[in-house]
Amino acid sequence: MNQTIVVFGATSAIAKEYCRLKAQQNHFVLIARDQGALDDLTKDLIARQAQGVRALKYDFENVTDLGSLINEAFSGPVDVALFAYGTLPDENKCRSDATYLERFHRVNITSSTMLLTLVAEKMKKQKNGSIAFITSVAGDRGKISNYHYGSAKSAISTFLQGLRQDLFKDGIHVADIKPGFVDTPMTVNLKKGILWASPISIARGIDRAIQSRKNVSYLPFFWRYIMLIIRMIPETIFKRMKL
Repeated sequence: MNQTIVVFGATSAIAKEYCRLKAQQNHFVLIARDQGALDDLTKDLIARQAQGVRALKYDFENVTDLGSLINEAFSGPVDVALFAYGTLPDENKCRSDATYLERFHRVNITSSTMLLTLVAEKMKKQKNGSIAFITSVAGDRGKISNYHYGSAKSAISTFLQGLRQDLFKDGIHVADIKPGFVDTPMTVNLKKGILWASPISIARGIDRAIQSRKNVSYLPFFWRYIMLIIRMIPETIFKRMKL
């Protein structure tokens, strides 16, 4: 069955792999800020027998024109809306530069929740569809190494919980996708290890979560158990740790 898939942050490593995975016979609306990367992905998907591709250039730091963006993206029925954008901040700069922190929140929390709200209203009128948002296992517990990043992901996960309840009666699926470490350009400067996953493996997990209408997916699966252990550590002990 042909689907229309809207991808926010379409040129991110995971999103590109998801689009390639779903390319054949589907329609795409690709949204990202890099026009050259959008053009390259458009050509790639057409070569993979996508039925149609529209590319919309947009910088998610701009929260003033989101309504117009959604109206353009949802020019017809949409089956899947995948949110795959976000930034990995400099934690030390977040602590010392309030302007930098505000910009990080604008992209990672403000624009995300605004877009989710607008997409939800469009899908309510359709009475069907799936929304999938890539958050992170970092949102499961605040850690000294990345609590600004983690708190943004936690905020989105909490928002998705409420949105899921709101949209359930309309038959709309809301998936929270929680990857662990993923080898992407965003993490190029981080040391890699056995827990790291590839973008294509995460893309396959996203597809499975949408197809099975799963609410929360840890990717790879073992992160569910790792984070369960981390969440169970008493705060009196956890605050002394250096995670």
